[in-house]
Amino acid sequence: MKKKKMKFDSGQLPKYLIYAFFVWFILSCLVIPNINTIFTVFFENGEFTLEPLQKLLSSEKAMKSLRNSCILAPALSVTVGFVGISLVLITEYFDIRGARMLRIGYMTTLIYGGIILVSGYKFIYGNNGFLTNIFAKVIPNFPTDWFQGFWAVLFVMTFACTSNHMIFLRNAMRAVDFQTVEAAQNMGASQIRILLRVVLPVLTPSLLAVTILTFITGLSATSAPLLIGGNDFQTITPMILTFSKTVNSRPLAALLALFLGIATILLLTVMMKIEKRGHYMSISKVKTTIRKQKIRNPIINVLVHIYAYILFLIYVLPVVLIVLFSFTDAKTIATRKLSLSAFTLDNYKTILTEASAYRPFIVSVIYSLLSAVAVAILVLMACRIIQKNKNKASAALEYGLLIPWLLPTTLIAIGLITTYNTPRFWMFNKILTGTSVIMFIGYVIIKIPFTLRMTKAAFFSLDDSLEDAARSLGAKGFYTFRRVILPIVLPTVLAIFALNFNGLLGDYDMSVFMYHPLNQPLGVYIKSLTDAQTNADNSALSFVYAVLMMIISGTVVYFVYGRGDKTKVKK
Repeated sequence: MKKKKMKFDSGQLPKYLIYAFFVWFILSCLVIPNINTIFTVFFENGEFTLEPLQKLLSSEKAMKSLRNSCILAPALSVTVGFVGISLVLITEYFDIRGARMLRIGYMTTLIYGGIILVSGYKFIYGNNGFLTNIFAKVIPNFPTDWFQGFWAVLFVMTFACTSNHMIFLRNAMRAVDFQTVEAAQNMGASQIRILLRVVLPVLTPSLLAVTILTFITGLSATSAPLLIGGNDFQTITPMILTFSKTVNSRPLAALLALFLGIATILLLTVMMKIEKRGHYMSISKVKTTIRKQKIRNPIINVLVHIYAYILFLIYVLPVVLIVLFSFTDAKTIATRKLSLSAFTLDNYKTILTEASAYRPFIVSVIYSLLSAVAVAILVLMACRIIQKNKNKASAALEYGLLIPWLLPTTLIAIGLITTYNTPRFWMFNKILTGTSVIMFIGYVIIKIPFTLRMTKAAFFSLDDSLEDAARSLGAKGFYTFRRVILPIVLPTVLAIFALNFNGLLGDYDMSVFMYHPLNQPLGVYIKSLTDAQTNADNSALSFVYAVLMMIISGTVVYFVYGRGDKTKVKK
């Protein structure tokens, strides 16, 4: 008998190439750099050493930064939790006058954040700040340096980190079954008792999840401590940035980043266990949407309204002043005194006409656009593999791509820098550290986990009968994906693409470690404009950048959230 010869199916070649690409990407970008970080810390010239740990323990600045982060994280979890729950109750549960306007004000953190948000608060409350000058005139001997240190950082980050509550906790509130509230009311329960025993338990899983994310944010805080922390309150990430600038101190930076990584992994493990416990669900057959509750006690009603509008002013004031001062001259910005005579469009003309001014904006737009496209394509391929192949290989692919979700941005950045500062054969013997490529890789890495989880949910919500029907009509796999699957998941993919682009446009945490000196991104450039020694002209440019980014971000938020809400109403 003649043995049958194995024929190579050329049609399977693209599939094998995609598999090979994912193996290469996960190993070279997600696994090896983080393993190399550990070796960088604990191995010197091939020998195990604890010298970096000893140096860290003996460094007063490093230990103080660790203590500060450990103080900030739990404090931030409490303050953000309190304010975040307040925002959701004000806009979704209680009947508050002007709730729609209040909601828009509370959601301003979705259109600006990071270094821009902190610089806005610094412009208002910092030395020679808008409100600081007013306080100094009204109150004798008022200290102009009052807004710095722990309390300043806590204040700014409290109002900067409520975005997750306005997205996730708000959605959870809409899932509350009003029939349970009515049942409690019929049994004579008070409003406080209904809120504590009926409504909040439904929100508990989402609340615990966002609280853990807030804790992680507090541990890895960067922008607020840098700009308003002062000399007395610097946290881990700014210290990592300082240590990473010199070769001799990079092991200390890597060790601090490892501490952040371990803490993040532990906290996310807790969050995943919470998710596995499930959610509180209504057992009624026909759910009814929540109806806003009027506060019966008139005194409490007035106090809640006052509280709601004070929060509104805190959120909106930085946005309003940034927009107004972006149209003023340098003298007005320096004196913080608004007047119609100072109105000018010169700041916007400078951004649009001078290469040195618009180059950082163009650089960020290009990097953000390319990275968002690359992440979308990468995750689409991965989700298709995970959906079609429920085996160990697809599970390994999913867990591999979720590695960045377990690690702070600083650890990822340090891993890439320390690994690719020498030629590596799997990277075609090229040095990547200090090049334009490495920041693109960093951007892609940090956006993969969120994109994967959201896109995977869209894929698994598909009706399998659609693909079965296409297959029965003779359609091949790629054709089915392109003409049947992709059009259905495309709205989700485009929404995530927009959010990724929006988030990367003003990124500072990754950019400050990875950027090329000749291609300075917007986040890093704005940070340089907000330094204490900068002049008023530079401050004007930072305001214009902030306004342009808020316009872009606001447009994105409208198309992602605003149009969706209208569609639901029409249905």
